[in-house]
Amino acid sequence: MDTVVNLWPLLGIAAIVAGFLLRFNPVLVVIVAGFVTGFAAQMPLGDILEKLGSGFLNTRNLPLILLLPLAVIGLLERHGLKERAQTWIAQIKTATAGRLLIVYLFVREITAALGLTSLGGHPQMVRPLLAPMAEGATENRYGDVPPAVRDRLRAMSAATDNVGLFFGEDIFVAFGAIIFMHNFMLESAGIQTEPLHIAVWGIPTALSAFLIHSARLVRLDRKLARELSALNQQALHAKGGR
Repeated sequence: MDTVVNLWPLLGIAAIVAGFLLRFNPVLVVIVAGFVTGFAAQMPLGDILEKLGSGFLNTRNLPLILLLPLAVIGLLERHGLKERAQTWIAQIKTATAGRLLIVYLFVREITAALGLTSLGGHPQMVRPLLAPMAEGATENRYGDVPPAVRDRLRAMSAATDNVGLFFGEDIFVAFGAIIFMHNFMLESAGIQTEPLHIAVWGIPTALSAFLIHSARLVRLDRKLARELSALNQQALHAKGGR
């Protein structure tokens, strides 16, 4: 006999997406999504509050875990970490921002697939190292870059880290989402699966994400070459006119 699956609790995901798109306060969005999910699942109000409270208690040490690395990274930046990264990448004559980010994307996906998700990240890798190296590679080829280009390089560096982590960790067999899918299909639909099989089927998606984002990075190199070469030519003509 088929078991009817209640899909109404998925409205909580829609609430999160809508809240983030409208740029509401993230904490408020998560709390509202929790209430939406709870009411859609016909949970009593007391149980919803209990779940929210237990979730808060389980993550109350998270700010400390996040703030300690930030303090260390701040000290490293103060003592010239960014400058050292830019100087080092400038010594590689064939380096471009796109090539650098493609290599990082590959490493990020591989390490995330092995469960080493903390080796990268925006505060500990993108801001102090990856973005300055992308900027340094571009400046080494074209000289000073305008602020708009600098912001684009930083945004693409952050996006590369996101893509590598998001699609790489789906291959890790002990990843929470894989365990969740295994339990959901087993308990709700009676489908017997193995976490390893779910993880293996994440490999084609990860490869596709790597190829698609690598193509975007190659296109970024070409676009930067056109824009910055044109700006340099205009600067030379302006100096010649004087």
